[in-house]
Amino acid sequence: MAPWRDPKRHLWLLGLVVPAVFPLAWLGAYTTGVGVFWYLGPILTFCVLPVLDYAVGPDSENPPDSALARLENDRFYRWATYLYLPIQYVSLVLACWLWSGGGGVTLATVDRVGLMITIGGIGGIAINAAHELGHQRARVEQRLSKIALAQACYGHFFVAHNRGHHINVATAGDPASSRMGESLWAFIPRSVTGGVRSAWQLERKRLARLGLSVWNIRNDALHAWLVTAALFGALAVAFGPGVLPWLLGQAIVGVALLEAINYIEHYGLRRQRRPDGHYERVRPSHSWNNNTVVANLLLFHLQRHSDHHAHPSRRYQALRHDDEAPQLPAGYAAMLILAGLPPLWRRVMDPRVLAHYGGEIGLAAVNPRSEKRLRRRYATAPSRG
Repeated sequence: MAPWRDPKRHLWLLGLVVPAVFPLAWLGAYTTGVGVFWYLGPILTFCVLPVLDYAVGPDSENPPDSALARLENDRFYRWATYLYLPIQYVSLVLACWLWSGGGGVTLATVDRVGLMITIGGIGGIAINAAHELGHQRARVEQRLSKIALAQACYGHFFVAHNRGHHINVATAGDPASSRMGESLWAFIPRSVTGGVRSAWQLERKRLARLGLSVWNIRNDALHAWLVTAALFGALAVAFGPGVLPWLLGQAIVGVALLEAINYIEHYGLRRQRRPDGHYERVRPSHSWNNNTVVANLLLFHLQRHSDHHAHPSRRYQALRHDDEAPQLPAGYAAMLILAGLPPLWRRVMDPRVLAHYGGEIGLAAVNPRSEKRLRRRYATAPSRG
């Protein structure tokens, strides 16, 4: 029998379309003179991608166990993530050139805002590329992860995600796990501030064990923020301080996109406490899963989030569908739109959370501020953990 081959092997290079959105936007704007092309990033994300996801549909096929080792060791897949970074940073530099009036062209404010949102989207999805690289043991990949995070000022994610979120996911101690009844707009500031605190506390403890102060260049969170400061400083020197507000704006867009995806991935899911008081181990049932082909190709299988949490070091091309995992009704692009409309989000997702727990709201992660309202609507036993 012939060895199994990945039918999507070369399609993973489509992930490089994301950082290439900026050159496409530039080409469209300058060949047609239509400023709407500067908004190509959000147009593709929120209009085109949901349609493509629906049209192409899902694929829940898994690689066989016998192919996993060979699949993970195939360096072709690593280059698909490595190549994201140079395209990402070329786009950022060229955007700064345009914001500064490069080529003698002064963009209208509305066009600058569109460019900011498009570049911010590239930076936000770069956090996903950094997420893939940061979970690997190779030092070069961890360094590349930190470089990818610098654009969005989110270098501390390397610490907070790997050593905080993955340990505490789907528990009350994880700021990046959203709660049933909590809106996206309430979740984002809670997750952002909680992630910063988590990274700082984790580094404080790690450095204390080494007999070092938290105010040390070996503090990974502090070091990451200094990298961003150096990056933004260099761009301000090269293109003028007028680019700094746009750099800050695109970073906010990127962080908001990342946190919106965080919101979707664990909404309402809770690990239960064992008799000894500790939480049960992380299983696929503690993350929402989705198998739409197009979004998974563009996001390096991020939507197979359930298997990622069950096997954090497993490379993206080897992530698998698990029937135990709760399934989102649509891909991330459509779910991002829904998440921005809290009443519709709750109408779609709250019943799914309850169905996942057999109608027992006491097993779900419930937002304390919404608990009374939710209990009146879904009367069940007291919540746990």
